[in-house]
Amino acid sequence: MRPAGRDETDSLYFTYPHFNEPRGEARAHLTDAVPVVIVGAGPVGMVAALSLAREGVRSVLVEARSSFNDGSRAICIARQSFHILQSLGALEPFLAKALGWTTGRSFYRGRQILEFTMPDGPSEKFRPMYNLQQQYIEAYLYQAIAANPLIETRWQSEVIAMHSGPAGVDLTIRDPEATYALKADWLLAADGARSPVRRMLGLKLRGENYEGRYVIADIRMQQDYPTIRRALFDPACRPGGTVLIHKQPDDIWRIDYQLASGESETEALREDTVRKSVALVLEDIGYSGSWDLEWWSIYSANTLALDEYRHGRVVFIGDSAHIVPIFGVRGLNNGIADAHNIGWKLGRVLNGRAGEDLLDSYTPERRGATLDVFANATKSARFMTPPSHGWRIMRDAALGLALEHPFAGELANPRQMTPFTYAGSPAVLPDDPGFAGGAAPGAAMPDAALTDGFLSDRIGSGYTLVCFDEELSDEVSRLPDAPEVVCLDFPGDASRMLGANASSAYLVRPDLHIAARWLEASAGRIADAMKTLSFRKD
Repeated sequence: MRPAGRDETDSLYFTYPHFNEPRGEARAHLTDAVPVVIVGAGPVGMVAALSLAREGVRSVLVEARSSFNDGSRAICIARQSFHILQSLGALEPFLAKALGWTTGRSFYRGRQILEFTMPDGPSEKFRPMYNLQQQYIEAYLYQAIAANPLIETRWQSEVIAMHSGPAGVDLTIRDPEATYALKADWLLAADGARSPVRRMLGLKLRGENYEGRYVIADIRMQQDYPTIRRALFDPACRPGGTVLIHKQPDDIWRIDYQLASGESETEALREDTVRKSVALVLEDIGYSGSWDLEWWSIYSANTLALDEYRHGRVVFIGDSAHIVPIFGVRGLNNGIADAHNIGWKLGRVLNGRAGEDLLDSYTPERRGATLDVFANATKSARFMTPPSHGWRIMRDAALGLALEHPFAGELANPRQMTPFTYAGSPAVLPDDPGFAGGAAPGAAMPDAALTDGFLSDRIGSGYTLVCFDEELSDEVSRLPDAPEVVCLDFPGDASRMLGANASSAYLVRPDLHIAARWLEASAGRIADAMKTLSFRKD
């Protein structure tokens, strides 16, 4: 919502573009069959399109809106998502604009009870977390989309009917000029929490709804407070409630404040009510300068998911597959990981480099990640928004204890999102028991500082072998369907971090997770692994 007199794209700091439906010559091929249709051109849908394009696969993005999402919405981008953006060639504008941060502070009744610092150091190319409004996230991804000849975007285009069969998906699409049919081999549903595609298939999310409701308010003000996530428990401005505050680019501040159990949403969303509530928060943090109201909305915490993310030729990604609480900034980042995961897998199936059985690993990996998010986010949700009187008593007791005992303050740590480890996935090989350290198969590949940059800069677009032996590197490079090879100095920071010796090797998947590792690697073992991981029957 915007203040009176301004429409939904009348922003204080962002100029929204307007995109027309396909016109002129662009309409000549609207009904031509395509390999993949992606419904929804938000961040998740665009990451999926870019991931497919990296595998050489064409896609059509279908979006009912005429511009990007209004309001800041999802604002926190995790380190692993920055690695994904780098792999897709979309990183530079994000690095130039986003605000990196490592620290969070929690306060109880005005007194600080916790300062946490997320893991960081010289071996990491990116900061643990970045703040950037969703409009910019979408705009920067769209820059990469528009420059890619393998991706077509159809704005103001709504899917009004669909039928999925063993040979593909038949869609009926309506735009301002006409209604037409489109056939795709596959459909990726990135159409959000109220997914029309999910509804058309008669599918429902299952899980828990939490009572906690928050108003989100974006304001513009100039304050010198650093980019530190602040959480206020039982502050004077919202007795018994919780307030979260994040700094964003362009002097925009995101304030999330909890509504009381009996507080009317209709009343809470009135502009004058929002202004009064924000003024009280600013008074509480000691800010007395001028400010402007930019945008506001409301959300509640839920843990909901589909039982199965793939239904024949239809695959669900992002909020269409699951809805997670915002605590720990897991929603956007979980969706980006979904899109990247299915993008490289479906891309390799369609370009003939993998068998279709590879796709059977998508639900176990990404639903497993969702359930892990649920486990961690539920702990945070119960602390941030206690679901019962008993939980509130325990939460407040812990906060009171934290005033005098620092260990209790750790209970207010939101435990920010970390990449999920795909242990037991069919697309990951069993670990080599010889390793005494390092990262196991299924985990995200750790970064390391090299003399000429970072290890993450050297990871290729397909499978990549990281090794420390030039002879092994040469032998693997000559294999049919060989992975890209990165040979590093031994000993060095990377070998120590990976628990490797001079004969060791790590095989990294296109989504930057480890597929396999060997303490004593050989070209034969690597060739066998590549054959197994291709899921081809020939």
